[in-house]
Amino acid sequence: MNSAEHLNLIDYAAPEAAFQKYADEVYRLAFVRTGSRSDSDDILQEVFLRYMRVWGKMQSEEHVKATLIRITVNCSNSLLTSAWFKKTQPLDENIPDAEGYSDQNALSEVLKLPVKYRTVIHLYYYMGYSVAEIAELTRTNPSTVKTRLSRARGRLKKALEAEDL
Repeated sequence: MNSAEHLNLIDYAAPEAAFQKYADEVYRLAFVRTGSRSDSDDILQEVFLRYMRVWGKMQSEEHVKATLIRITVNCSNSLLTSAWFKKTQPLDENIPDAEGYSDQNALSEVLKLPVKYRTVIHLYYYMGYSVAEIAELTRTNPSTVKTRLSRARGRLKKALEAEDL
């Protein structure tokens, strides 16, 4: 890599540029995992604070995005397993800025799924990741991702069919 390519990568991977490009995706993933706007705001801030520590090590645009998704999953896992979170009651919130989500009915049903199912559905259908990429991002076995996708699809199908009745 010559010095000009290195400077372009550094400029691209800079926290400000990464925030401009990926903040919406990070926020949506956090919202899908937590179901809360305020928790998603907190996670968004934490993700980019953690990213600031590692941004100089980024090797490509894909590495930046994968790093941000991994940090988002870790931050939301920390929140979801905290004792404080387990004692809170969720508010009924709608997803903010739902552009990119073609069916609000389906989205509301996705948000009712357990976190492990919401995450794989969001990463697979809304962000376009493959099963192998999701397995790497969530640090799970690819067969586990396939199983979760299958079970989530089954639950969504039942819920959406019940609504149509």
